[in-house]
Amino acid sequence: MALKINEDCINCAACVEDCPNQAISEGPDIYMIDPERCTECLGYHDEPQCIPSCGVDAIIPDPDRRETRDELLAKKERIASDVLMSAKP
Repeated sequence: MALKINEDCINCAACVEDCPNQAISEGPDIYMIDPERCTECLGYHDEPQCIPSCGVDAIIPDPDRRETRDELLAKKERIASDVLMSAKP
């Protein structure tokens, strides 16, 4: 399941650097998590890194984006592959 940032976000950006997939970015009102890039840090860490860095508990599971561990790991591999392909001259 991808994560999302709710309206409790105070725009502190503490979560941004903790995301290994660069899934977190500044939105029009609050920070946002791109569900196509969020793997809950699987393949990098045992637990999502953004949740403990959020001082106001604004990062929660997105009930609309339920994904299995295998789906999240496949997404991680796709993202890593996309990064490698874009880095080639």
